[in-house]
Amino acid sequence: MLLVTTDYIAGKELEMLGMVKGSTIQTKHLGKDITQSFKTLVGGELTAYTEMMNDARALATKRMVQEAEALGADAIVGVRYGSAAVMQAAAEVMAYGTAVKFRV
Repeated sequence: MLLVTTDYIAGKELEMLGMVKGSTIQTKHLGKDITQSFKTLVGGELTAYTEMMNDARALATKRMVQEAEALGADAIVGVRYGSAAVMQAAAEVMAYGTAVKFRV
């Protein structure tokens, strides 16, 4: 499955199938949350949260691709990501785009 952030794919004529999306809400367990809170006192990257967000993006992308595959898509154009805090130490990540089929 080809994923692009552009609204087109050079050299391909596209048939739009519709919007597809995938999302997940992730959190870290309390122990990691406490250790990351201490990290804010001294500065630096919050690696546990970086890993959490990377995992969340990967899962949201996987779910978006599965939805596109169910439509028979060859690619997803206009791929975007969004995130929002749902509660303290929990974040939602959404991946979305337009599923397309290549015209022959």
